[in-house]
Amino acid sequence: MATEAPSVRSTVRQFFSLERDVLVLSLAMFAFSLGFQMTGRYLSEYLVVLGATPFVVGLYGSFGNIISAVYPYAGGVFSDRVGSRYALTLFGLLSTFGFLVWLVAPLVGPIDLGAVVLEPWLWIFVGLVLAQAWKSFGLGATFAIVKQSVPDERLARGFASTETFRRTAFLVGPLLAAGLLFYFGGTGEEDILPGFLYVLAVAVGFGVVATAIQHVRYETDADSFGKQFEGVAQIRSDLADLPETLRPLLVADTLVRFANGMVYGFFILVITRVYELDVTLFGYSLNPAVFFGVLLGVEMVVALLSMAPAAIAAERVGLKPVVALGFAVYAVFPVLLISAPADPLVITLLFAFSGLRFAGLPSHKALIVGPAERDAGGRVTGAYYLLRNTIVIPSAALGGYLYDSDWVVELPAGPLDLLTAGPELAFTVASAVGVVGVGYFLVFGEEFEAYA
Repeated sequence: MATEAPSVRSTVRQFFSLERDVLVLSLAMFAFSLGFQMTGRYLSEYLVVLGATPFVVGLYGSFGNIISAVYPYAGGVFSDRVGSRYALTLFGLLSTFGFLVWLVAPLVGPIDLGAVVLEPWLWIFVGLVLAQAWKSFGLGATFAIVKQSVPDERLARGFASTETFRRTAFLVGPLLAAGLLFYFGGTGEEDILPGFLYVLAVAVGFGVVATAIQHVRYETDADSFGKQFEGVAQIRSDLADLPETLRPLLVADTLVRFANGMVYGFFILVITRVYELDVTLFGYSLNPAVFFGVLLGVEMVVALLSMAPAAIAAERVGLKPVVALGFAVYAVFPVLLISAPADPLVITLLFAFSGLRFAGLPSHKALIVGPAERDAGGRVTGAYYLLRNTIVIPSAALGGYLYDSDWVVELPAGPLDLLTAGPELAFTVASAVGVVGVGYFLVFGEEFEAYA
């Protein structure tokens, strides 16, 4: 009997047939994803409005990379020790409080300690430590649940179903943020500040509701407690035990993510401060910050429409070509964006193209967890992301350094006789690193036929 493709309709039907604990977890993931997507993509502009330089924006990105590297593994260990219910509640409360810290940051103002002045943008770093807490539980658990519930040959479709539902929040979040910015935003250089405070307030509300629901409705009867954490030796053992077939994927993935990390936080600055794109849409005048939210919505519509067909295609042609397509979009998008004309239609088409990078995401996840033993999906996932995200840590700081620099290097006579630092160089170098990653994957990546 044919298996139904993971369409939006079938995904919703499968979602409401889930067992209670998985349903509660999925609802919480949706709510927190809304909060993260409403806020996260705007934080670079928020930092600049609060007085940070582009280099500080890059440092913020690298700081986030540190958290992304440490939290999934540490969060999984903590959840094993105290049980899922209490871990979920604690992580939810911390994330909600992080949104609140972001909300009050501009209201605090500079704090003069004599030897040093604490600028308002510093609290955005503090808030990130808290806001990312809930994600520390979800990553490995999501991978493990799908691995245990779906046959190997259907892993891509399984991840496509979960990703389609979760990414719906990625669509709704930026559009909701754009609406709040439109109705409550200002009209000058700091357009984002008044409206973004409303965005953050709504994110706090989502966090409170999601934390309360998951604490009250989550069943603890099936909670199991893992063994005591064995320290660095356990981490080293988990990394050494990564399946051999994952190593080419890990190298390529790390290069592509390093490239994306160099410029990811600067996409909004290109729209708001480099191109300064004001747009009139259906008779409404949208400032650059609001238009950026619309662009993110377009990107996610393409992502949602492409993931399921790509997962089906992966079963026919193999996972490798589909993953390579996603990697390629990651790689070339930065240079296309920074070299494009400041035309709203062209930029919209580019963000639609960027949505295709998500087409390879379900297949990519299938490649990560596919070679793992059926009861080791979470551990393999945690070790994989720990290593990848650790290497990617300096990427945003490097991108911020290039983006914010104005040095010039004279080169031998040729098409490029001068090399000037700035946004163009940062985005071009990022694409070059990404292309190397794509090439490495195409040459050395396995076919992974057992999981295709």
